[in-house]
Amino acid sequence: MKTHQFFLLPLLFLTGFSAANIISPNDTKAKKSQLPKIKKENNVLLYLLVEFYVSSSQSSQNLSEEFAEAARQLKKEAPRIQFGKIDVTHQHDLRKEFNIREFPTVKFFVDGSREDPTDCKGVRQASTFITWVKRRTGPSTVLINSTDQAEAIVNADDLAVIGFFKELDDDDVEVFCETARDVPEMPFGMTASKDVHANYGIQKNTLVVFKQGKPVHNEVLEDGRKNKLDLTRLIKTFTLDLVTEYNLETSVKIFDVPVENHILLFTPTKSETFNEIYENYKSAAAEFRGKIMFVLVDTTETRNGRIFEYFRIREVDVPAVRILNLTSNAKYKMPADEVTVKNLKEFCQSYLNGKAKLHLSSEEIPEDWDKMPVKVLVGKNFNRIVFNKTVTVFVMFYAPWSYDCRKLLPIWDKLGEQYGSREDIIVAKIDVTANDILSVELDRYPFFRLFPAGPDYQEVAYAGEHTLEAFSEFLEEQSKITAEPGEKDPSGGIKEDLSQKETEITEKEEL
Repeated sequence: MKTHQFFLLPLLFLTGFSAANIISPNDTKAKKSQLPKIKKENNVLLYLLVEFYVSSSQSSQNLSEEFAEAARQLKKEAPRIQFGKIDVTHQHDLRKEFNIREFPTVKFFVDGSREDPTDCKGVRQASTFITWVKRRTGPSTVLINSTDQAEAIVNADDLAVIGFFKELDDDDVEVFCETARDVPEMPFGMTASKDVHANYGIQKNTLVVFKQGKPVHNEVLEDGRKNKLDLTRLIKTFTLDLVTEYNLETSVKIFDVPVENHILLFTPTKSETFNEIYENYKSAAAEFRGKIMFVLVDTTETRNGRIFEYFRIREVDVPAVRILNLTSNAKYKMPADEVTVKNLKEFCQSYLNGKAKLHLSSEEIPEDWDKMPVKVLVGKNFNRIVFNKTVTVFVMFYAPWSYDCRKLLPIWDKLGEQYGSREDIIVAKIDVTANDILSVELDRYPFFRLFPAGPDYQEVAYAGEHTLEAFSEFLEEQSKITAEPGEKDPSGGIKEDLSQKETEITEKEEL
């Protein structure tokens, strides 16, 4: 793949690194220097769109092509908008400073300030990058003064949005324009023309979504009851079907839409009952657009194996319906067995009302879970062990199918052996594909968390190298920080006593 490098001067100011430090992925101890201020050029703000990527990521490589194409197209057209990219494979300080948790991540900086950059989420095509950044630096919508203008906009693309307003200085107009900045996938227009209102039969402040020139959704905007996030969620759902089948191609699009609640129907698409079940599912979906995203998962598709594993769906369970909250990773199981419109609507509404029952999975506690140097945690004993306040617990969260995880397990075993005689430290591991742990935010496998001893709970994320020496050094440093004389009795025998304690499960439901 052709490598595009456009490390422009403002990027150097922004990061405070030398060019060599930015380009080299092997510099593990790059020093952060003070940020020089970028002065306005003739009182015009400078804008910088930056891609943070890791060189080993295929999705990063794919995005870089589109990102570079957008940079080329805007180079002459809008010189004050500049592009840069940084390989943060070993730049842990940068990841922390800008809260970069997934790759690639794109952020937008204004006038050289590294404070509070704007996230550019869900944008993957060169044309959408261009639209997104133009709407951030100029008008986000087209002002419509005639019916012909309106018709031109709604017929130009597959999807279009028009805001109909009585007055253009209304608060609802501001929310509409802010929404347009975050939805570059489709054209936006707004109008206060009475003729245009009359042509479309609009009487109130209303947002209308058009698909293939036809209005498909009206959303009344009066009284400031709608905010930008709600409107963004609603509009972006129209980039997908009402029910979207999960596969390798659609999975990226599904997660680009900022709806955090997903309902998933697991069923074989070639079964005799599929058509009836699907129609019921689709009928229920229309009522919850923008609030819950409806996803179909074909259980006969072998490439969907990972998602079956994540939800612990067995062949005997299908058809099965689950709701997933992407923010908390909490899962909910539809209590009714039959996939009817009534059952689906009741399940979705009970979830939105906060009355649905959490559905948490846990393996059984192995009889020898505490006999080896590395203790084996599952959902049923996790909280009791890591939050016992008397020992420091260092946990590896892994997926057994992950090559990176399997490669690290022998190193983790050696770490357990190294601290096997310590009464104040436990080295443990947990398979997070088989156990739901809501108290810990999931990360890319494998990931590591340290739970210090003491009365004040403060989980510590490990971001160092995956070597025995680095793990040991981190554990020693953290032990010194948390240890206080007289607070713990090293001979207290906490490890011998753990298996004697009563097994608890603090979550609300077990699979």
